[in-house]
Amino acid sequence: MLTPRSSNDPLDGRFDHLDRSGRAVAQLARRPVWPVFAMVAVTTGIAWWFLFSMAGAVAELSGSARPLGPGMALIAQFLPVDAGSFAARIADLCLSVDSGALLLGSPGLGLFAALLIMWLAMAAAMMLPTAAPMIRTYAEIADTAAARGDPVVHPLVLTGGYLAVWALAALAFAAVQLLVGALSGAGAAGPAQGMVAGLILILAGAYQFSALKEACLTKCRNPFTTLFARWQTRVSGVFKLGMEQGLWCLGCCWALMLIMLAVGSMNVIWMAALTLLTFLEKTGSGRVTSRLVGAIVGLWGVALIFSSAV
Repeated sequence: MLTPRSSNDPLDGRFDHLDRSGRAVAQLARRPVWPVFAMVAVTTGIAWWFLFSMAGAVAELSGSARPLGPGMALIAQFLPVDAGSFAARIADLCLSVDSGALLLGSPGLGLFAALLIMWLAMAAAMMLPTAAPMIRTYAEIADTAAARGDPVVHPLVLTGGYLAVWALAALAFAAVQLLVGALSGAGAAGPAQGMVAGLILILAGAYQFSALKEACLTKCRNPFTTLFARWQTRVSGVFKLGMEQGLWCLGCCWALMLIMLAVGSMNVIWMAALTLLTFLEKTGSGRVTSRLVGAIVGLWGVALIFSSAV
């Protein structure tokens, strides 16, 4: 059983027998919290910049912010635009290939790959910040174990398992986006229209009230119980532990991510709002936030269906 370090723990020393680089590595290995958080911050920042660049390219190529979804006209002029960037090429592909191309058997694998890259970036930008409390909890337990001389696996392995689940989910989201674009006629870059958008919002809103949502949210809010009770000292075990935490997170957040199809998958305003909402859900208590969002999103969906039927 793991216990806090005592003041006379030999690992509390300064590693005087190592050279400067060796001491630095030893300290990072013994206290892995801040390096991991730095990695999370850098990865999240890169993902957000990529998404902002994609949104800027879409606005530039289409001549307006309309394909980006509601609210994006407010910030479209401030988005970065680099015509030769990788993000711009991905955005151009999303705009130039019809959503139904892959479904009709035409060469549409390029579009699917572009959407997959976008969803991978979205998962990193939106989900990594909300996973920070879980990563910190693991790092603190690992730090205590290392101070006792027990073998530990670096938190990056746990993070890798967590992101692996969202990488698999990105495949599903990309495929669903192709289908939604084909059904609604909105294209790959734009938000779903009319009844299709309404049904997506109603589904997302209803899930906020479900028992499965509550069960997954409870697991996300209390990572210590799972991480401590099922502590692993093997790389494969910690990777699987990260995947398990990723599955709980996916079960908690997949419906909120689905909202992006209704508001525009490159709508960074809604990305930021949903990231904040997810963080508040995971770090808060009770179900007020979840149910309030569920009610608002559900009513919005009903209004869209009603307006499209009139």
